[in-house]
Amino acid sequence: MRTRDRRFDGRFFTAVTSTGVYCRPICPVRPPKRENMRFYSSAAAAEGAGYRPCLRCRPERAPGLATVDAASRLAGAAIARIEEHAVANGKVGELAASLGVTDRHLRRVTEAELGVSPIELAQTQKLLLAKRLLGETSLKLTDIAFAAGFGSVRRFNALFKARYGLNPRSMRRAAPSSSRGLTCALEFRPPLAWESLLDYLRLRAIPGVEWVDGTHYRRTAAIGDARGWIAVSLADRGHALEVEVSPALAPAIGAVIVRVKQLFDLGAVPDAVSALLSRDPLLAPAVRRLPGLRVPGAFDGFELAVRAVLGQQVSVKSATTLAGRWAGAFGEPIATPWPELNRLAPSAARMLEVAEHEIGTLGVVGSRARCLLALARAVTDRKVVLSHAASVEEQIENLRAVPGIGPWTAQYIAMRALRWPDAFPDGDLMVLRAAGIGRKELLARAEAWRPWRAYATHYLWKTLGVQP
Repeated sequence: MRTRDRRFDGRFFTAVTSTGVYCRPICPVRPPKRENMRFYSSAAAAEGAGYRPCLRCRPERAPGLATVDAASRLAGAAIARIEEHAVANGKVGELAASLGVTDRHLRRVTEAELGVSPIELAQTQKLLLAKRLLGETSLKLTDIAFAAGFGSVRRFNALFKARYGLNPRSMRRAAPSSSRGLTCALEFRPPLAWESLLDYLRLRAIPGVEWVDGTHYRRTAAIGDARGWIAVSLADRGHALEVEVSPALAPAIGAVIVRVKQLFDLGAVPDAVSALLSRDPLLAPAVRRLPGLRVPGAFDGFELAVRAVLGQQVSVKSATTLAGRWAGAFGEPIATPWPELNRLAPSAARMLEVAEHEIGTLGVVGSRARCLLALARAVTDRKVVLSHAASVEEQIENLRAVPGIGPWTAQYIAMRALRWPDAFPDGDLMVLRAAGIGRKELLARAEAWRPWRAYATHYLWKTLGVQP
């Protein structure tokens, strides 16, 4: 706290009894007296204890955390689902059902992990999102209230005043200028290997849906009934990504923020990853050469899974070509500021309307076409849930039950769509070649890399200069 160490940003919050305010560890104000400090594991816990967020360090902008065990993953999933507005007007039972647990278990986990009930967590997350939108966008107050998940403007105003002692209008700041859309900043813990991350995404960018150059990631997006585009770049100052969002996606901006965080692995704790992996002489050179390596996630789980299936037994370039044909044939047209972006990725429901022979005309072999249709059916029926909120072990098993999806593909999807930092495709030929040992020996050695085996996998790929 006193050294403003960014490695701990978002990992705890400090409340000050003399001011009634809680802060991030990097807050620029003069540190308070030790006897006036109280520490909390989450913003929700600090607010539950009666503290309000600091206007200088803005706790709503603190990065999240990678979740590596069942309890923390469930708590993190609850936060993500609430940010995506899965909880509205206190419907905790629906949230628990969507996460595959009972509401009693969900309450027990959030109280143990975060110090608050699901209802309190929902209120805090919605208020912090509204506070972010007030400070970073030019949206009208009415639009902000509904975008943050409140059922009415009156409820939003009343809760904001009761919790923060302020009128929402008083939080208005000059919004970043953009001729095309809304802009917000998403902070991360440095370092961040940004160029490496863009390189990885550029090779896999689905033509028509994604466009990546040396500085930006751009894509189309469909969330609920909202259709639009986003553009992501490294902010000029500070440790943050700048996200531009089309006005049409304003009602879903909470979900956009969550998905961008997951895509760019903004919850990573690079110091913890490097400290563990650098102990192994096999990984140490790559860790030193490329600090802050992230494991790319997915903006849309089904889209990523389709891309993974199309990539089976072909080169990255060939898989990208097939993915572009898939989007062009079955994706919904959309207008964007960039001619390269003109399609929405087909949803699982859309793929159920497609016949096997139609997929075959794209150059996809029959077995893979059948796999895509089976995957679409499993996702639509929720037998496969491609979400950060899902149980990893259960979903890996469900993925492997889909004809045509083997261990490697299931682990790759778990790594990126399920955001599992310990996913490990141990049978990957490039990983085995980089390690220079057999599969049995690799599995034994990789036990020391837990819970960051997904990061170890990417470092091994980097060792050979390959991009599976």
